[in-house]
Amino acid sequence: MEKIYKDLFLDFDDTLYDTHGNADIALRELYEDFGLHCHFNTFEDFHAPYWQTNVELWKQYAAGEITRDVLIVERFRRPLSKGVGLENVSVEYCLKVSDRFLELCAVKPGVIDGAHEVMDYLKSRGYGLHMCSNGFHEVQYRKLKACGMKDYFDTIVLSEDAGANKPSPLYFDYAFRMTGAKPETTLMIGDNFQTDILGAKGAGLDVMWFNPHPEENKATEPVNYEIRHLRDMLQIL
Repeated sequence: MEKIYKDLFLDFDDTLYDTHGNADIALRELYEDFGLHCHFNTFEDFHAPYWQTNVELWKQYAAGEITRDVLIVERFRRPLSKGVGLENVSVEYCLKVSDRFLELCAVKPGVIDGAHEVMDYLKSRGYGLHMCSNGFHEVQYRKLKACGMKDYFDTIVLSEDAGANKPSPLYFDYAFRMTGAKPETTLMIGDNFQTDILGAKGAGLDVMWFNPHPEENKATEPVNYEIRHLRDMLQIL
């Protein structure tokens, strides 16, 4: 018998909202705004270490190993320090760069292909739709407005409000309290295998892994569903 879900926990960044694509646009704007061409031979010399550092730091942040403040400073201090004349870049400068970056990111409207179509469908089906994100509070609300997705959600569950990040069980406990959802009738949908999928499985939820690059990413544990395109949901839910 096919399982009936009442509530959907939906990750936002890089599941519905094209965080990576929008950030790439913002990084290039940032590079121009701060005249970083004076310190780097090419944009790629800044771009590549930024992403390497960002991925590492978000993993640490999700695991509770570093604070938000450390993430904000370090994700720019490390790549900037590779630029000529920026070897000892100050915390103040990093914060200035970060503030501008977040401003630029928060107004970008780009979403993952099919996101609005899928959300319209899920809303019409009567699911309880709950955004579950580790993103920063003020930035996430601005991004929701920019991409026109805020009204889809019945509840917005952010890690800063929960006092814990996905994949922590404390985050999911908070999400259940906020939404009134029950683990046995809730499906978690997300792109990050560690934070979204393993975190939700640990909390007793069924999971749908959005994996647009299966040639690069492989599941390390069984999942209930794996999809490559968001529209694949239309055949499942």
